[in-house]
Amino acid sequence: MNVKNTEQLRELYDYPSGRAKIKTLFELEKHAINFVAKSPFAVISTVNKDYKLDASPRGGAPGFVKVLDNKTLLIPDAKGNNRLDSISNILETQHIGMLFMIPGVDETLRVNGKASISDEAKYLNLFDTERNPPKACIIVAIEELFLHCAKAFMRSQLWSEVAKMERSQFPTMGQMLNDQLKTNNPLETQEEMVARYQKDL
Repeated sequence: MNVKNTEQLRELYDYPSGRAKIKTLFELEKHAINFVAKSPFAVISTVNKDYKLDASPRGGAPGFVKVLDNKTLLIPDAKGNNRLDSISNILETQHIGMLFMIPGVDETLRVNGKASISDEAKYLNLFDTERNPPKACIIVAIEELFLHCAKAFMRSQLWSEVAKMERSQFPTMGQMLNDQLKTNNPLETQEEMVARYQKDL
């Protein structure tokens, strides 16, 4: 049967107990601050006014997301493809969710809150050492956060050497886009694409 309400859902699943039930925090503390400082990668999730969802990867040197205080994070909007999906959604609804990851660590940090976009110099100046400084930043007012257990990463073996795929065994971005869009654009090698991307990092 299709599950249609929370009562049916709870017939399948137990209620959370122990630490899982009480681990939600409402501001950063030393371990969450340390997690953000060590993280070079996060996925941010946003939604527009029509409830269309988007998830976007963000990366940089460890600590690329700045901690302004125990209730506020600052995410640089690094140079990308100019679709502006995430920041357009933020302008519409202000909702944001984040999943921080650290290579080699199976636990993750989840943060939810309200977001706004700023091009104020006092924020942009925090990233002025970047080769391509951001034009704008995402300011996150934290509403809740908690550490997420290691099970998903353990199942996937995401950081394991044996789980890694040789890049040559997977189609290039150009090949995939040509097939998806039914185009016949000239193909660049993976190495050529990486060299092109390096200019925008």
